[in-house]
Amino acid sequence: MTGPIDLRIIELIAARLCHDLIGPISAVNHGVELVDDESPDFIRDAVALVADSALKATRRLQFYRFAFGYRGGGLAGSAPHILATDYFNGTSVACDYSAEAREMPLEQQKLACVMLTLAAEGLPRGGKLVLGAGADGPQIDAAGDGTGPSADARAALALTAPVDDLTSRTVGGYFAGLLADRLGCRLVVIDRSGGFSLVTEPA
Repeated sequence: MTGPIDLRIIELIAARLCHDLIGPISAVNHGVELVDDESPDFIRDAVALVADSALKATRRLQFYRFAFGYRGGGLAGSAPHILATDYFNGTSVACDYSAEAREMPLEQQKLACVMLTLAAEGLPRGGKLVLGAGADGPQIDAAGDGTGPSADARAALALTAPVDDLTSRTVGGYFAGLLADRLGCRLVVIDRSGGFSLVTEPA
């Protein structure tokens, strides 16, 4: 990723992140509106909704700040493995961020976090992601029902999809492909029984 990023990619990433944050933030707003009810039980439920939704939004924002905004240097928040664990907490996808992966350079862990979001999309009915450190960078083994990333997502990962054909669903894969390219590698999906792997290979 040595040159400027096409403005369309930035717009699509912004749209995707906003989409992922609208749910919990809207729930916070809904919970605040319910607090006006005079029933103590209703108020208690409303406060619980606000607290839970605010926590989800905060966790997503912190994760996205690192995955999409980290530009080198020191960390501005929690370690990546904590951000990833919190991001997947309460979802249908379990995330095992191995000790080896925690030792990778932060630039590789940034790529790994984006890869985790993509791998999770390949498990629409839930499953488990195991993030490890391969010879060339992050590698993810995904187990669960599903066929893995779609054909469009795989084209985006490989940077073969035209920018004009990208959508808010596939732009994350293209961004991951750009990150991998900057690190001198490429992303490859390996299909296998009961899941798939998303790995880095030499460019």
